[in-house]
Amino acid sequence: MTDAPTSPEAPSPARKRWPYFVPLIVIAAMFGIFGKRLLDVERGADPRLIPTVLLDTQVPAFELEGLPGRSDPRGLAATDLKGDVTLVNVWGSWCIACVQEHPTLLQIAKENKVAIHGIDWRDTPDRGLAWLKQRGDPYARVAQDPHGEAAIAFGVTAAPESFLVDKNGVIRFKQVGPITPEVWRDQIAPLIEQLRK
Repeated sequence: MTDAPTSPEAPSPARKRWPYFVPLIVIAAMFGIFGKRLLDVERGADPRLIPTVLLDTQVPAFELEGLPGRSDPRGLAATDLKGDVTLVNVWGSWCIACVQEHPTLLQIAKENKVAIHGIDWRDTPDRGLAWLKQRGDPYARVAQDPHGEAAIAFGVTAAPESFLVDKNGVIRFKQVGPITPEVWRDQIAPLIEQLRK
């Protein structure tokens, strides 16, 4: 005599309902993150600042080819960012905010207080070169980063982003978004003076 097949156990009502709670948990987590950001802003944090884990660490290892057609076709590597304070600016010809920032970079280059090195991100050499010829070239060196290897290493999320690097190759400041005359005057220029002491 064989045993009669047992019917599978019917799921309990609690098991049936748990998938409906997943969206509620996700929404609650999003509200928690948003609430924390609001509290940070109320306590004086700048909502435009995105912290970087690279602050006060060595520049990540990278080596990029230069932009052909420039009077100085040299590329850029991490080793080039040692010996003096430098400003590394990540930009692209496709970047609208880079157009806004560019006059400030030209003025900084004119003042000759710091060497600015450009990383032309997700661009073709022809477009990058044409953009610089049209708007002016503030860079000591311009490197091509068409596939984003260096940008990923630096933790770039959008262009423009800039990094102030001390004479030992350590990142001391990160600017997300355009460098404005105010950011230059109030934050970057004083920090350059401090780092050179």
